[in-house]
Amino acid sequence: MYITNDIKYIGVNDKKVDLFEGQYKVPAGMSYNSYVIIDEKVAVMDTVDAGFTHEWLDNLQNVLGSRTPDYLVVQHMEPDHSANIFNFAKTYPEAKLVASAKAFTMMKNFFGTDFADRRIVVGEGDTLSLGKHLLTFVTAPMVHWPEVIVTYDSTDKVLFSADGFGKFGALDADEPWIDEARRYYIGIVGKYGAQVQALLRKASGLDISIICPLHGPVLKEDLDYYLEKYYTWSSYQPEEEGIVVAYTSVYGNTKKAVQMIAEKLKANGCPKVIVHDLARCDMAEAVADAFRYSKLVLATTTYNADIFPFMREFIDHLTERNYSNRTVAFIENGSWAPLAAKIMKGMLEDSRNLTFADNTVRILSALNEESMAQIGALADELCRDYLAQQDSTANKNDLTALFKIGYGLYVVTSNDGKKDNGLIVNTVTQVTNTPNRIAVTINKENYSHHIIKQSGKMNVNCLTVEAPFKVFEAFGFVSGRNVDKFADCEPLRSDNGLVFLPRYINSFMSLKVEQYVDLDTHGMFICSVTEARVLSDKETMTYSYYFNNVKPKPETEGKKGYVCKICGYVYEGEELPEDYICPLCKHGAADFEPIN
Repeated sequence: MYITNDIKYIGVNDKKVDLFEGQYKVPAGMSYNSYVIIDEKVAVMDTVDAGFTHEWLDNLQNVLGSRTPDYLVVQHMEPDHSANIFNFAKTYPEAKLVASAKAFTMMKNFFGTDFADRRIVVGEGDTLSLGKHLLTFVTAPMVHWPEVIVTYDSTDKVLFSADGFGKFGALDADEPWIDEARRYYIGIVGKYGAQVQALLRKASGLDISIICPLHGPVLKEDLDYYLEKYYTWSSYQPEEEGIVVAYTSVYGNTKKAVQMIAEKLKANGCPKVIVHDLARCDMAEAVADAFRYSKLVLATTTYNADIFPFMREFIDHLTERNYSNRTVAFIENGSWAPLAAKIMKGMLEDSRNLTFADNTVRILSALNEESMAQIGALADELCRDYLAQQDSTANKNDLTALFKIGYGLYVVTSNDGKKDNGLIVNTVTQVTNTPNRIAVTINKENYSHHIIKQSGKMNVNCLTVEAPFKVFEAFGFVSGRNVDKFADCEPLRSDNGLVFLPRYINSFMSLKVEQYVDLDTHGMFICSVTEARVLSDKETMTYSYYFNNVKPKPETEGKKGYVCKICGYVYEGEELPEDYICPLCKHGAADFEPIN
């Protein structure tokens, strides 16, 4: 397989493996990827699993012909990629080995030698020239082992990403990338979200056209899609709206409760309901779904004064992988002393930013009128936001939406007649209550100011503390004049025809402009409320919460210059020009501070 004119694929497919790493079911097999870069010097990128020594060496020889490799680059020391290092070194005794210092320590553990006479130790930013190809090494500790490096070829703009962006399945598996990539990421890399985020920040500075992972297909198109998925997974944000119901049942009564709540959730407008019988399903798939969707219902029995073993295993998998930023509800069953809900909640209490449902369903052996009513109440609670999003079930005059206003952060949406637009503001105030009047102040330089002054209407979306940084990037760092901020989604609309956000808000208000006040650099729109919906009781995001918990900490170590207080962009230089504009958030020099 040709990756580029100079880069060839020499990996193998494993169709016999049934459990990857001894635990993950891989019915479509597994690929162990290896590549070779042919230039004035020849570099081989990683080896393969021990079961494919001769097939891999044959692939390499067939590609090279009469040539021999100059380097073996070892990015990751897990045996499915490193097992043939010793065989390679024996076959090509003149070749050098290129790896991190920790990788050479591991080689001594695996093979009894660290190849001291032929090794090249590389770290962050080190380079290796092959001729016209220049390889730059980027450290990726704990993604997902401590010795990992990834490699960037600036000539062909190829990122050799080690285990990153891999998936289960052989290369000829006829299946979408996403499901098996998600199961692979959550199962194997999921614990290390912070480390993946750090690597993504490094990768954002590279011009990447092709990603070559150690498992799964080479990625050449729609790279933003794959990067966005990794950003979502590694930040522990829900990928989609929906509710996963994970359960165990001994005699069928808990199962009946699960079937009942699943039907009620669907009837209440939940966009996706997924049910997993933890005793029978693929546990890794159930865990991946729990991370994929926004809400989770756990239903199990009290068992030996604890909870049923499959449920305990499931929750252990979640907490081990930093399960967070979701809503969790409980259904418990017990014949004489139900403890399951208390135990499950206790197992999750140290998890970050989980919202526990107010309603808990308690079944005493079998369903009765009381427990069935509890199921209905829980379904209503979990679907409150979905009911509020639907015109047929929404309370469109819920003026408690006004109580959500604080010194918070909001997305103001509008429409210029051709496309929808939105921007972040922190200047929304209720100015009177008889009648209800809302003041929204917007910088005149923002395109939204121009639109709203012409159209006379807007929607104010009250962001919650669950809103990730990507929301602020989308609505705060680019202009709607140049970018369609809703191009990749099917937006929900209020009665005035404008967009309201489907996620990360607790309420929205549709406003009609009644008066405009010119404030020199800004304009204040005094508005009446034409529609108000409350979607949840989740906490409104304040300005301070954003700065303390959401905005990434700028990477200023070892740098001299100035850092933007709004987005964290670093300007390196002795003096910051007075007219300097931040290239990310477009704020001026006044919002920069010196790096200490």
